[in-house]
Amino acid sequence: MLDQAAIDAIRHDPVSPRQLLIGGKSVAAVSGKSIPVFSPIDGKQLTTIAEGGAEDIDAAVKAAREAFDDGRWSRMAPAQRKKIMHRFADLIEKHALELAVLGVRDNGTEISMAYKAEPLSAANTVRFYAEAIDKVYGEVAPTADNVLGLVHREPIGVVGAIVPWNFPLMIGAWKIAPALAAGNSVVLKPAEIASLTLLRIAELALEAGMPDGVFNVVTGQGRVAGEALGLHMDVDVLVFTGSGGVGRRLLEYSARSNIKRVYLELGGKSPNIVFADAPDLDVAAKTAAFGIFRNAGQVCVAGSRLLVEASIHDEFVEKVKQIAEKMTVGDPLDVNSAIGAVSSEVQLEKDLEFITEAEREGARRVTGGERIRTETGGYYLAPTIFDGLKPDMTLAREEVFGPVLGVLKFEGEEEAARLANDTVYGLASAVWTQNLSRAHRMIRAIKAGVVHVNTYGGADGTVPLGGVKQSGNGHDKSLHALDKYVDLKTAWIQL
Repeated sequence: MLDQAAIDAIRHDPVSPRQLLIGGKSVAAVSGKSIPVFSPIDGKQLTTIAEGGAEDIDAAVKAAREAFDDGRWSRMAPAQRKKIMHRFADLIEKHALELAVLGVRDNGTEISMAYKAEPLSAANTVRFYAEAIDKVYGEVAPTADNVLGLVHREPIGVVGAIVPWNFPLMIGAWKIAPALAAGNSVVLKPAEIASLTLLRIAELALEAGMPDGVFNVVTGQGRVAGEALGLHMDVDVLVFTGSGGVGRRLLEYSARSNIKRVYLELGGKSPNIVFADAPDLDVAAKTAAFGIFRNAGQVCVAGSRLLVEASIHDEFVEKVKQIAEKMTVGDPLDVNSAIGAVSSEVQLEKDLEFITEAEREGARRVTGGERIRTETGGYYLAPTIFDGLKPDMTLAREEVFGPVLGVLKFEGEEEAARLANDTVYGLASAVWTQNLSRAHRMIRAIKAGVVHVNTYGGADGTVPLGGVKQSGNGHDKSLHALDKYVDLKTAWIQL
């Protein structure tokens, strides 16, 4: 259980200006420029990070390539790589409170969620792939007696990873850990508004014994450093979680450069479907509220569209409203806060624009919709619910990435599936029903990478996370994630 006194003891610790980590060394950006980091808790400047550019990306890629080519990691015995990654996971866990508090100061996630979802999740992910290192085998093909067919799994080379600001450690580990486990070198570009914890774990990786140049971090603006990473001719794989617009540009950068593989997770507009025969409407309502409002709605799999069967619609919406209004929006470093801050003033303004547009288009505001806690100087938004959505309304179609829930009414399975699939996205979803046959029918009908049944969220690292349609391609988590970071090489041997 989190100790409030321990949190308070470090919440105001000064954060020194952070530099880049390239080739195992902390270095300033070539330009000498830096980016101010403002805490969403109070709007005040927390520190600065180096503003890396194309020259810094090039230096990091060269360091990563040198480390890969000389085999200091790529050809290290799997058992030894495993030991280093286990030490890395142990160090993340050892520094979990420090990392969680630093991350909350950087991006505003409530500490009760951040502690588990960020450092502890990252440590578990690193351990999972550490264990996979010496347990994922190549293949012997079924051939004629006079031929031996072998399939080798080889590391690809240099992996460029661009991760978002909402869960930088959790999502960063989803990219970093399997890439490293497979024997690759990594150049990581964090979001400019949430870089601090990723810089810190890169230091911990060195402390764990990871060779210089294997794990590099370049902070900076996406339009400069991110573009340089996407266009670099010596990056073999690019992995990204973030917006669809940026994802499209990364695909263009691949085409304009070396046709590097690009794997994208681009968010969603996930439907949470509640049938009248849900096992427990109170549990479903609480889960629906937490599924959209935790981390101020800044979750890629957030259940942002609530689809409710008509016969229980009014009752269920009222239940969710009551729960939302009891959720404490407060200081993210207070263990009693259920919801923290929106990550930045820019994101808060975007959220408020969606609320204004929903009202203009005729949706009915049930609760929330206002900026609150303005006296703190931070960025806070009351949990917001709109009812009476139509499928063509903006709030039903576009990802808000804020604590804003839209409710649609349906009659029967066919309409529920049609509404659920009436989106360009296909990341996550949920179905609440006691009818086993209905649950399986809906699992097949819904076009999404994840279908929860009688729950929302919580899937662990043993199962893949990936989207369909414009939610992206490829998978994070599980052994399937390793497929992004290896080449298959066939050896055909005449005996």
